[in-house]
Amino acid sequence: MVQKIRIGDSKVLESRETADGMIRRRRISSDGKHRFTTYERIELPPIMVRKRSGNKEEFDRDKLITSVRRSVGKFFSSSLEVEQVVDQVTERIYELGLEEVTSRQIGQITLDVLAEVNEVAYVRFASVFQEFTTLSEFEQIIKQQKAKKEGEK
Repeated sequence: MVQKIRIGDSKVLESRETADGMIRRRRISSDGKHRFTTYERIELPPIMVRKRSGNKEEFDRDKLITSVRRSVGKFFSSSLEVEQVVDQVTERIYELGLEEVTSRQIGQITLDVLAEVNEVAYVRFASVFQEFTTLSEFEQIIKQQKAKKEGEK
């Protein structure tokens, strides 16, 4: 038989922040018989995204995860790396301090983060985001990335 325990009827034994920015809390029920763990994520205010079509929708972190996985996921060794990229992108979006961003801004921020993390993933995402249709477009983005890296030295 599963006993229902209300979180409000429990006591926190320990709290710590996880690598992905969540808060892990180890709890014990008020009667002291049951221990369990909860995970909390800070809820940020909603940001609206203006799509290329002109439509607006609320920013969806999970949608961004799916997009990054679909275009570059196999270039990361774990889904945790994809989560870390999306965490950085989300943080940069909120740092803009805007109530509305464009899907183009989100794509560009994603490209910027990927350029720092994984060059091949960067090129793959760029090819999807910028809708490459020719080999010369791939060559151009690779040349730009090389030039940028040379300039940083």
